[in-house]
Amino acid sequence: MAWQRVLSAATRPALRTARSLATRGYHAVGSSSAPLVGDTWNRVNNQTLRALGTFSCRSLHGTSEKLQAAPVPQAVALSKLTDNFLDGTSSVYLEELQRAWEADPKSVDPSWDTFFKNFTGIAESAPGVSGQTIQESMRLLLLVRAYQVNGHMKAKLDPLGLDVRTPPVELDPALYGFTEADLDREFFLGVWRMAGFLSENRPIQTLRAILNRLERAYCGTIGYEYMHIPDREKCNWLRDKIETQEPGKYGSTRRARILDRLVWGTNFESFVAQKWAATKRFGLEGCETLIPGMKELIDYAADRGVESVVIGMTHRARLNVLGNVVRKPLRQIFSEFTGGIRPADEAGYTGSGDVKYHLGTSYDRPTSSGKRIHLSLVANPSHLEAVNPVVIGKTRAKQYYSHDKDRSKTMAILIHGDGSFSGQGVVYETLHLSDLPNYTTGGTVHIILNNQVAFTTDPKSSRSSPYCTDVAKALNAPIFHVNGDDVEAVVHACELAAEWRSKFKADVVVDIVCYRRFGHNEIDEPSFTQPTMYQVIKNHPTSLQIYEKKLVELGQLTQEEIKAIEDRVYSILNEEFNNSKDYVPKTRDWLSAYWGGFKGPEQLSRIRNTGVKPEILKSVGKSLSTIPEGFTPHRAVKRIYQSRAQSIETGQGVDWATAEALAFATLLVEGNHVRLSGQDVERGTFSHRHAVLHDQQTGAKYVPLDHVMMDQEDEMFTVSNSSLSEFGVLGFELGYSMENPNSLVLWEAQFGDFANGAQVIFDQFLSSGEAKWLRQAGLVVLLPHGYDGQGPEHSSARLERYLQAADDNPYVIPEMDPSLRKQIQEVNWQVVNVTTPANYFHVLRRQIHRDFRKPLIVMSPKNLLRHAACKSNLSEFDDVQGHDGFDKQGTRFKRLIKDYNFESVREESVRRLILCSGKVYYELDELRQSAQLKDLAICRVEQLCPFPWDLILRELNRYPNAEIVWCQEEPMNMGGFTYIAPRLATALKSAGRGAYEDIKYVGRPPSAATATGFGSLHVEEQKELVHKALQDAPIKNGLTA
Repeated sequence: MAWQRVLSAATRPALRTARSLATRGYHAVGSSSAPLVGDTWNRVNNQTLRALGTFSCRSLHGTSEKLQAAPVPQAVALSKLTDNFLDGTSSVYLEELQRAWEADPKSVDPSWDTFFKNFTGIAESAPGVSGQTIQESMRLLLLVRAYQVNGHMKAKLDPLGLDVRTPPVELDPALYGFTEADLDREFFLGVWRMAGFLSENRPIQTLRAILNRLERAYCGTIGYEYMHIPDREKCNWLRDKIETQEPGKYGSTRRARILDRLVWGTNFESFVAQKWAATKRFGLEGCETLIPGMKELIDYAADRGVESVVIGMTHRARLNVLGNVVRKPLRQIFSEFTGGIRPADEAGYTGSGDVKYHLGTSYDRPTSSGKRIHLSLVANPSHLEAVNPVVIGKTRAKQYYSHDKDRSKTMAILIHGDGSFSGQGVVYETLHLSDLPNYTTGGTVHIILNNQVAFTTDPKSSRSSPYCTDVAKALNAPIFHVNGDDVEAVVHACELAAEWRSKFKADVVVDIVCYRRFGHNEIDEPSFTQPTMYQVIKNHPTSLQIYEKKLVELGQLTQEEIKAIEDRVYSILNEEFNNSKDYVPKTRDWLSAYWGGFKGPEQLSRIRNTGVKPEILKSVGKSLSTIPEGFTPHRAVKRIYQSRAQSIETGQGVDWATAEALAFATLLVEGNHVRLSGQDVERGTFSHRHAVLHDQQTGAKYVPLDHVMMDQEDEMFTVSNSSLSEFGVLGFELGYSMENPNSLVLWEAQFGDFANGAQVIFDQFLSSGEAKWLRQAGLVVLLPHGYDGQGPEHSSARLERYLQAADDNPYVIPEMDPSLRKQIQEVNWQVVNVTTPANYFHVLRRQIHRDFRKPLIVMSPKNLLRHAACKSNLSEFDDVQGHDGFDKQGTRFKRLIKDYNFESVREESVRRLILCSGKVYYELDELRQSAQLKDLAICRVEQLCPFPWDLILRELNRYPNAEIVWCQEEPMNMGGFTYIAPRLATALKSAGRGAYEDIKYVGRPPSAATATGFGSLHVEEQKELVHKALQDAPIKNGLTA
């Protein structure tokens, strides 16, 4: 386009200069002033404006004939410098407008007709309608766009008035050549296919009216950031909402409801402070407007079809949200202040408990329009933002089970702190899941309680970006900054967020700029580090006082009516407080409808068989190994599937991947949902799974496990490669697994070594969640583990860390009678290191076939995936009596696999019993066979936690004269040794076989790194430990033979 070439040539040098000036600045509430740019910035803008025509004018802020800029501006972010009228939607608009003009000059406004005639050489430049020149039209567009882009930098966001920001020079009309004489001139702003001020058929307005409207829209108590969104429809929708609707236009009935909710939020805090003055509660004082904002948001969402909301939040405001938003009984909350909520009549289902401001709950509550909505507040630890992916995973699971394919029935709300939102990496990991096909929830509403300070750290020291919300721009989310003292503005922003989420199914951020009246917590002294801020806070009225004064001045309520509302609220609070003294919880609210009938740790759950009928195995085996006609897989994958089909047909040589697929398929046939995710899980890190086939000619995909049954439901089987995230994705899958127990949910690490990127989820949720919050989860974690010379970052899943977190007592042998055994119910999680495909099949199915749920940590193999000896017969998977895998109890997971060479109850000739776990068994057995050693027994401990006491004692008694050896590949300070040794010692003592010093260790010496990076050294170490375990001479304790 001619106009674009002319204007671009003139403006690009200016933009390049401007970009070079984009130094770091803090246009954020509570932050320091930015570096000054000065005259250079003026030259840049003048150069840009000269592209629209040379002019001389009188400034609105001065008397000089020369253009006067506004006060020297702060530095601006690069994105704002490039966001001018020639970019994005505006340039596209102008191109389309020119095409329309070329087809019919009368189809556009006369001023545009003149504009295009001028640039195409058809006519000389001439004034437009009513004396409005082309140059003025373009400059006015620039001015409007400047407000849309940078108006938030002039908005009145800080309720304390401490953040004094210089208005951006781009918002000064003088910069665009307008003078005071122009204020009452009428201008036409019609622009095709734009919204708000730039919409067609808008009336002609004076410059004064335009500026007043822009100021009200963009520079009031809400600051909008949305021009970074590269989508015309979304920008136009927001422009229309912002520029043509004004917040605060509420009637008396609506305002009375807002006031009532604000009174509840405020008086709850003052009541609790009065009753428990010296107790930490992380109250909401300084941001009480959150309560009416959240309640209006939820009501607004419910009116648009939302039936369930999952909430995650940090500890600040949690108790207030629990009581006033989720409607947890106030008497229960108050009882937690006086001693906790340990259930008294629930068959002894108790745990360690947690502090009151970490607890979650779920309730159904009515909305203002008479509907009912289910609210779940997820329990969380003090690790800020760690709950985010858990909430999103739980939300996605709710959508699956409610068949909410368009993501309209269930939504998530996440409440953040300003310091944690910008500082915690899991925030970005979770945001990055928002639009991934198998992780999206149709948009999350993020609410930030922007205290303008972290614990004691000012924004200038806690982030490098202007706002704490800038990370959300990576996802093109709109951001609404709102003054926390203006309750109607907060309500409006929350309503707009709910409407955005409903329409576009995308994330949105509401940044409530507020303060903490009492510091980080109620017994803190914030004046140590923020004396100026807290001097202002000391004399600052509450948002309730501000709103009450406003309503009285408007004549909508009297002081007597306000007092009546407050007295009623206080009376209810006091009544609930009195009732809390006798409150005893009688229900376990951790059980949702799906969890009915599931048992706690102290309720006996019977052991079930996990074998499957042979005909079912054959049928599903055929489905999962069949490639459809006309589909062209990779030739190597085709051979793999042919091998699978052969193993199913012959019943021999079933490998690891086939066993896994059989476990998934049989659970699907039984009506269970199966979901596997993680990095590269579709193919498998080690190219063994191939759950998703790719046509080599068309690129089409085929998932055999989607076709196990006729008319199989969408997503009943889900396998999905994830983003390159451990923390976020593991948290997501944990949340997913907690929603419904009738699902097998698995997360696989690319290598087990990388799982420590999600250590917070393991420590704070997975290993301790049931004890702290009475929440069960059956998540399966697959951690590739094994020493095969790949170096210190690709060898160890850090087995010792999961065993260390186990809560079973190493010095007490529990009840092990099969009819009475509750050992596995009472331990916090299970840790296994499985060595056969059949045992892997059974341990996966065991997760579903019992009346409780426990996390399962699997040290999954690497080179065993293709090891010739690591195969199983199909008979080991079925439930037919008489085969090797069947005993008097049926076909089940083997917690310990005895030595296949010895069948007698007592084998006195065996001189050494080697206990081991994992792939080292195959190396020991191979050398034993080649050396023809007949007096050595090797037993595999498949389940390390909980410790198989009964089976260990059985083997100790079987070999009464044997030397007892624990053999492992890992260094002595890693692997299973430190967990196994004290328990094995207790078993030896019980069997009268010795004590701790009688356990002989064979393995690598203690090490800081998990493994050597030198291949030759690895081979030498591995050979040495295997030979030592099988040597003729007795093994001495220590690290030498």
